[in-house]
Amino acid sequence: MAENLTRVALVDGDKCKPKKCRQECKSACPVNKMGKLCVEATPKSKIAVISEELCIGCNMCVKRCPFGAIKIINLPTNLARDITHRYGANSFKLHRLPMPRPGQVLGLVGANGTGKSTALKVLSNRLKPNLGRFNDPPDWEEVIRYFRGSELQNYFKKVLEDELRVLTKPQYVDTLPHAVKGQVHALLTAKASRGNLEQLIRDLDLQNLLERQVDQMSGGELQRFAIGMVGVQDAGVYLIDEPSSYLDVKQRIKAANVIRGLLDASKYVVVVEHDLAVLDYLSDFICILYGRPSAYGVVTMPYGVREGINIFLGGMIPTENMRFREVELTFRMLGQAEEEVIERYHDYDYPAMTKTLGDFKLTVEPGSFSDSQIIVLLGENGTGKTTLVRLLARSLKPDNEDVEIPDLHVSYKPQKIAPKFKGTVRMLLMSKIRDIFNHPQFQSDVVKPMNIDDVLDQEVQKLSGGELQRVALVLALGTPADVYLIDEPSAYLDSDQRIIASKVIKRFIMHAQKTAFIVEHDFIMATYLADRVIVMDGVPSVDARANTPESLLTGMNRFLRALDITIRRDPTNFRPRINKFESAKDREQKADGNYFFLEE
Repeated sequence: MAENLTRVALVDGDKCKPKKCRQECKSACPVNKMGKLCVEATPKSKIAVISEELCIGCNMCVKRCPFGAIKIINLPTNLARDITHRYGANSFKLHRLPMPRPGQVLGLVGANGTGKSTALKVLSNRLKPNLGRFNDPPDWEEVIRYFRGSELQNYFKKVLEDELRVLTKPQYVDTLPHAVKGQVHALLTAKASRGNLEQLIRDLDLQNLLERQVDQMSGGELQRFAIGMVGVQDAGVYLIDEPSSYLDVKQRIKAANVIRGLLDASKYVVVVEHDLAVLDYLSDFICILYGRPSAYGVVTMPYGVREGINIFLGGMIPTENMRFREVELTFRMLGQAEEEVIERYHDYDYPAMTKTLGDFKLTVEPGSFSDSQIIVLLGENGTGKTTLVRLLARSLKPDNEDVEIPDLHVSYKPQKIAPKFKGTVRMLLMSKIRDIFNHPQFQSDVVKPMNIDDVLDQEVQKLSGGELQRVALVLALGTPADVYLIDEPSAYLDSDQRIIASKVIKRFIMHAQKTAFIVEHDFIMATYLADRVIVMDGVPSVDARANTPESLLTGMNRFLRALDITIRRDPTNFRPRINKFESAKDREQKADGNYFFLEE
């Protein structure tokens, strides 16, 4: 078996601390004991260095490292010939590249840390691929020769000869105020070269933001502005990284239409997106990235949209005979017969109420909920979803203070997570939820699936957005409560993590016989989680209404009718798929009044 494998030896620079250990990795290595230098580490080293050529894959260094800083991974040898870029010794490497095609939108889907952003950097010419030779990088002539015979050869030639101008929409739009200063309208006007400025302002609902300074905008406003800045400029290549973050469902569809509007027969458009329903809606074909996060990533050949997303969810690459996920992911809803089996012991009612916040007024219609039930709040940004959650949590008082809100213990995960705790994740969890955190059932149902073990010894204030979100979810579910109020659990999570988080939340609420109110914009998460829905409507940021909780089918139909969107279900894994506007299926479902199907 060994001759069919190649090894990746990884040393985490943040975890490896040769000055604080006895260099156990070096002393445990059997190759070192034979007189060859496979593992090199001294108290003066910044980090340990492992020779992948000499490594025999015994994993002794992995087992003996006191900080868990080393990983040894075996790969099929066919990947050894396909290294596009490696950042350095014992670090991340990317195999192959996505192949964009003119006149079509290429979607990229994969877990965080598998190389999507690296691939975009290479395609944008901000990172020259070194073909794995980080000590002796090739020149561009050799790189182009390496890609000969593929569409990438012509692509790189055109980019290098300035025949193609490349524009990138960055992943983290909340950093834009540090890089861009000025008024929104002035900045858009200065860059406008496609003659579509007024139309794009309407399409992205930027009318009320034109006089605003960039550093005064919220996350969703920054996202629409960033898409607008790319959309008004004429270029040959558009690279769009996570366009749906911070946006509500309506804004996501509008942004997708703007991105598709960038196309003509000669333009290249590449989009990284974790909302699978939006990715499906805007892409013409898909490349999957799989591998081990922060270790290596592999780009597959292009697939059709439906086939590509289904392969990603199924976890098996048929053309490479490679399985990268043990369990196939499906989204079948509970049937009526199964739903009746769930025993509900408590019913609660909340009254009609209103809440005024400045110029905004929310009117809440009376409703009820029971245990073992998840209620999802659906609506545009600015229609009071978070305000309703805070009213139910009793952290906001309604205008009519004489009304009685059920006096229940509430656990609340806010929309924005600003960590103030000084210490590690382990210290935080042990100080807040020690008893349940150590419980075997909670460990197996929540902690293990959310991969919290990987970040237990990291400083809370140094966690990435996705890591913070996972910790916040564990903390919220681990807090004893009658009602769990969870605001946007999908934010910062990749597609895999979103699906896992959905299943964790659903299983926990059902087993614990509790109630959850969840605000969510990701269609797949929302439809999978919801037993009932509350549709928020009205005029965003002015006068909104929270309707009475209703069934998933009637609520979704009401919500989608307002958005003028129809959804069908994939027959393979039952995931929601947004119909292309005015397609035959879209017209057929609208004519029948079926904007949403529970099952097909």
